[in-house]
Amino acid sequence: MATTADAEVVMRLYDLRREEALRKARQFMVFDFNPKTLEELRAVSRDAMAKENVYWRQVLSYWEMAASFVLRGAVDADLFLDCNGEGILLYAKFHHFHAETEKESGNRFMRNTAAMIDKYPSAQRMHDAMLVRFGPQQPAA
Repeated sequence: MATTADAEVVMRLYDLRREEALRKARQFMVFDFNPKTLEELRAVSRDAMAKENVYWRQVLSYWEMAASFVLRGAVDADLFLDCNGEGILLYAKFHHFHAETEKESGNRFMRNTAAMIDKYPSAQRMHDAMLVRFGPQQPAA
């Protein structure tokens, strides 16, 4: 059962999402950045000199932090998942680009978000629905 403290964490996460720089970064990641190839993705994700790389790092680290709160029990999972799906959407949107890299390196893309999806059936259902709606076509190699 969620507590008032859980609700306060969820509300604080919401407040942080409204901050101007994070709002711009989220706009870019969710709506504007739609790479068709791994090279297009890496032009942003790996190029520290690209202005969009700041957006990439800010948004993914924000959602990974939030997912870690859920995984560590700092916030009730059901309450969090009732109110937050954007991190799962980003995982659905970009994970396929990292599948080969993960095999080579053993590093899992958005590992906390991935673990949350694996652990909670409601997160898995949300992920499955987002794959249908927003997920990738077959990426070009």
